[in-house]
Amino acid sequence: MDGACHCGNISFDLNWLPGPAEIPARRCACSFCRKHGGVWTSCRDGSLRVSVREPGRVSCCRSGAGTAEFHVCAACGVVPLVSSRIAGNVYAVVNVNAFEALSIPEGCDEPVSFDGEGEADRLARNWIGDVRFL
Repeated sequence: MDGACHCGNISFDLNWLPGPAEIPARRCACSFCRKHGGVWTSCRDGSLRVSVREPGRVSCCRSGAGTAEFHVCAACGVVPLVSSRIAGNVYAVVNVNAFEALSIPEGCDEPVSFDGEGEADRLARNWIGDVRFL
């Protein structure tokens, strides 16, 4: 599944393994995600390839706990993905709103909170485990 920020500066290709019957998604309750329309999805056995046309036009904003990086396009303001380094590996989730041809799945209207999570809690969540920034 392809996705990108509005102007296409940050784009990604998410390879689902196996292909999902429906896209699992969760709406984050933090103020940053609420204000940026963050509805996140991932596939533990999938792979994610991220491309950036102009790296100088990407800013990374750290989560309040300092455990995740929100990749923000400085040109259009969209946040297509979040990455986190856990136990030496890079993991990510992507914003459903950044998919090129997909609407937000039903049932993800209830926000979730990740406050107070430790590294083991974060690692237990469903992340994309094969992430490469090209």
